[in-house]
Amino acid sequence: MEDMSGVRRARYAVAAVFAVHGAVTGSFATRVPWIQDHASLGAGRLGFALAFTALGASCAMPLAGRISHRFGSRNALRRLIALWTLSLVLPSLAPNLPTLCLAMFTYGACAGMADVAMNALGVEVERRLGRSVMSGLHGMWSAGALVGSAAGTLAAHLGADARIHFLLAAAVLTVLGVLSCTWVLDIQPAADEEPPPRFALPPRSALLIGMVGFCAVFAEGASLDWSAVFLRDRLDSSAGLAAASTTAFMLTMAVARIVGDAVVNRFGAVRTVRAGGVLAVLGGLLVVLAGQPVVAMGGFALMGLGIAVVVPLCFAAAGHAGPNPSQAIAGVATITYTSGLIAPSLIGGVAQATSLVVSFGVVTALACGLAVCAGVLRSAERGAEREVSPRAAAVPGPRP
Repeated sequence: MEDMSGVRRARYAVAAVFAVHGAVTGSFATRVPWIQDHASLGAGRLGFALAFTALGASCAMPLAGRISHRFGSRNALRRLIALWTLSLVLPSLAPNLPTLCLAMFTYGACAGMADVAMNALGVEVERRLGRSVMSGLHGMWSAGALVGSAAGTLAAHLGADARIHFLLAAAVLTVLGVLSCTWVLDIQPAADEEPPPRFALPPRSALLIGMVGFCAVFAEGASLDWSAVFLRDRLDSSAGLAAASTTAFMLTMAVARIVGDAVVNRFGAVRTVRAGGVLAVLGGLLVVLAGQPVVAMGGFALMGLGIAVVVPLCFAAAGHAGPNPSQAIAGVATITYTSGLIAPSLIGGVAQATSLVVSFGVVTALACGLAVCAGVLRSAERGAEREVSPRAAAVPGPRP
């Protein structure tokens, strides 16, 4: 009989790791202007350098499964989360474009590997508890990002050097991350289990699930990067109100993710994603048709509410869909990272050629894909139900 108190403790521990991971991202985002000035870059060259984050993540994520196989899930996550928190310092040390590109590639690689490892452990906790927890885990990531961005905003307001800010933040977050890993599940491979390949194409099931995540992350990236611009340029809002729309969108997503597990446990992943897709489409239509800032802000809030739980559910579905959770999760993560990379630039390109209204029409059209394609999560959902059945629970396998 498995110790359920240990599994519940592991849930809180991996939730803390998610929060630490998010805090690194939030800390970095607030100091991008300082990094731009320090490296003496224009907007175009800065955008080029930031693209190396997603490139590094996409290249390194497939390695996470092999690292977990070699060291065990607990030691692997401990090492990877420490690499991620410490990599926060690198971008602030870059004095020019080439060094910043290298720093962002390393930063993204560390982010991607830790991302896959912690999501794989989250899926295993969900399997053993027999109920959805992934939405709440991603909610903790969002909460950590908000805390990190708040601290970064204060540091920027005080005029602190980002090198000192990042060094202090990295030290604190490394300690918190490593300590949290003490209580996560320690899954060891079977003695005769073959190590996963260093690099492999994601399975077909991950590609289908990843396309659902692609639609959600595209809407998320577009809203985060362009909502303030939309309110300012399209609706003549003040700078403060425009900035508040982005903050409200982030808060909506964080709250929805934290409470989302209750909805998923009640209605299931497929119906939840379909309902979320409908909300996202309604939100997109409000944005497109908005004549007043408050209407657009309501639209962005609805969009955030609709897409909030989609990515966590895609990671969970990938983890349940096949025999190699890390490989499937890495495949889904690669697709979603790609979506997050191209969304802001594509929105800008469409807006340059037409208007921001047309750009968010594209976002709304993609949001329809959530409602239409949610059924691809069904087979994975059934797989999860089989995994937590009494018979499945009796099958011997690796245990912490």
